[in-house]
Amino acid sequence: MHNLKEIRKDFEAFIKALKKRSTNVDFKKLKDLDIQNREFIQKKETLEKEKKDISKSKDKSLFARSKEISSSIEKISEQQKKIKSDLNDILSNIPNIPHSDVPDGKNEEDNIEIKRSGNIPKFDFNPKSHYELGEKLQMLDFDLATKTTGSRFVFVKNKLALLERAISNFMLDIHTTKNGYEEVSPPLLANENTMFGTGQLPKFENDQFEVKTDEGSERKFLIPTAEVILTNIIKDKIFDKKNLPMRFVASTPCFRKEAGSYGKDTKGMIRQHQFYKVELVSIVEQNKCLEELERMTDSATGILDLLELPYRKIILCSGDMGFSAEKTYDIEVWLPSENKYREISSCSSCSTFQAVRMKARYKDQNNEILYAGTLNGSGLAVGRTLIAILENYQQKDGSISIPKILRPYMNNLEKISIN
Repeated sequence: MHNLKEIRKDFEAFIKALKKRSTNVDFKKLKDLDIQNREFIQKKETLEKEKKDISKSKDKSLFARSKEISSSIEKISEQQKKIKSDLNDILSNIPNIPHSDVPDGKNEEDNIEIKRSGNIPKFDFNPKSHYELGEKLQMLDFDLATKTTGSRFVFVKNKLALLERAISNFMLDIHTTKNGYEEVSPPLLANENTMFGTGQLPKFENDQFEVKTDEGSERKFLIPTAEVILTNIIKDKIFDKKNLPMRFVASTPCFRKEAGSYGKDTKGMIRQHQFYKVELVSIVEQNKCLEELERMTDSATGILDLLELPYRKIILCSGDMGFSAEKTYDIEVWLPSENKYREISSCSSCSTFQAVRMKARYKDQNNEILYAGTLNGSGLAVGRTLIAILENYQQKDGSISIPKILRPYMNNLEKISIN
């Protein structure tokens, strides 16, 4: 969320920066409401001073005027309450401003590839999709999930369930022992204020699964990503600079309606309502965000290097970034069945955008109170890593060779097959 004091410093520059995001914001209304709000503040201050002077004078002839002033202040306060609500509604729906490093663009076609890594496998047969392989192994069951739950769910069974668990445990081990992240097992429900803090609400409410709880209690939602709950660890806090950076990792189920993806990736596990993801979150000094973004992205790509999976790293253009991000790298893994790269991780710096919404601050060496910088990234999406392993490690007979780095997590199993 943006700070009005900062916006006022150069309103035209603010408008220009946000035009890169292709967002529909009524900037005139925002400016007019801010002017009205400040006029009301000045009027209240003038009236309150007059009332205070009357009180000091103890002149009984002015008591009627004092009552008039109290009535006027009350009316102004009511008007101001409505203006503040309208201001917050506008501000809470404005995305973050892109960093100057971010290329201009409207959509994914304008994203820029930074690098490629790994060797794309060559097969002497036509490679199958992950869902064909999984169904042939009788270890992915989409039909059963549709019967028990609905579309965009899956039963992962037998050795593939073991592989899924192995992937998650392997990632957690690397991030905690090599990359310096603290493991957290968080709640899977978040309240409305928590969802607002990281930017899921109010703009993306239609993408969330809301959970019905006791009547009268605050609204709760299944987390769409562990980013939500991990970042809010610092909500409403002022901490010392010496506690930074903070780095958290969690492996959790995630839940998304995928409301805007009707008709996309209807087959397989690419786009599910429920999926597992290992999430990375960093809290840093506000001037260390971009440095931390490189570190976080390297932590994510390091997993793919160890799994020997081919991938590419791209920087998202201004029109393709997430709501809270100032700069984002996507990591895409190669899928032979589609003959293209698909997203497996997204790592973003959110600057102070989320911290302002969460009121998360720290004291620097001069005891100045500053908003913290927040970052988040997938380290990696577990389901999509499973997909990538199935497709890139498939054999002609439909069996799956297990990446060497994962074998200790699978009782030293080398291959998954029907027999």
